[in-house]
Amino acid sequence: MGSFDGQIALVTGATGGFGRRTAERLAAAGARLVLSDIDAARLEAVAAGLDAEAATLAGDIADETLSERLVALAVERFGRLDIAINNAGVAQSFVKLAQVPSEEARRIVDVDLMGVFFAMKHQIPVMERQFRAGGSGGTIVNIASVAGTGGAARLSVYAAAKHGVIGLTRSAALEYASRGIRVNAVCPSYARTAMVGDFVRLAGTGEEEALADLTRGVPMKRVAEIDEVVEVILFAASPKNSFMTGHALAVDGGIAAL
Repeated sequence: MGSFDGQIALVTGATGGFGRRTAERLAAAGARLVLSDIDAARLEAVAAGLDAEAATLAGDIADETLSERLVALAVERFGRLDIAINNAGVAQSFVKLAQVPSEEARRIVDVDLMGVFFAMKHQIPVMERQFRAGGSGGTIVNIASVAGTGGAARLSVYAAAKHGVIGLTRSAALEYASRGIRVNAVCPSYARTAMVGDFVRLAGTGEEEALADLTRGVPMKRVAEIDEVVEVILFAASPKNSFMTGHALAVDGGIAAL
């Protein structure tokens, strides 16, 4: 019996590194899934590869109607929503603040911050109703970043958005703690995702040198593996982890200890 048997889980950004692996691990542990991503073809491919029942809905998380429709899909297809992993996000150009194009800055805020707000706005009411009806609400895990816990040179707008995600997480945790809803954030540093791959390619110095530059401020002197971050996402989401809420969990190779 898997640790997520009988759970209905929603995962946004389900084709990326963290999202895809989280969906795979949840499916293997017995959950049924609602998956979303902006890339419809890749989304269907991910769902087809899972050993679990999965409903899909492609769209842009910056559009509030997507979050509303995803929650409705979960309820219509599976009858409830137990877990929401709000993972969809975009990165910014690795440049100083004054060099960030204004349109790019707006897009980062719309996706990385407002997308999480829209998601929670529509996830929370159904979880509240579940709690009132049967005493079991739900849990929300927002994927933030270590950039949301302090200053982040050449990632200013991204950092600002992720600070906002942590603020939403902690505030919602306080508001809904007595209503059966836990809300936590996971804050990775650089991990072996497509974003880091892009950085290595653009650096033009070779992988070893590029990664050394990227992780200069990381006490462990390396990037995280995807599964190292996903383990913490699953920990935060687990029904067994029933007394933890309002935390921003750093998965950062020791940065938060500096």
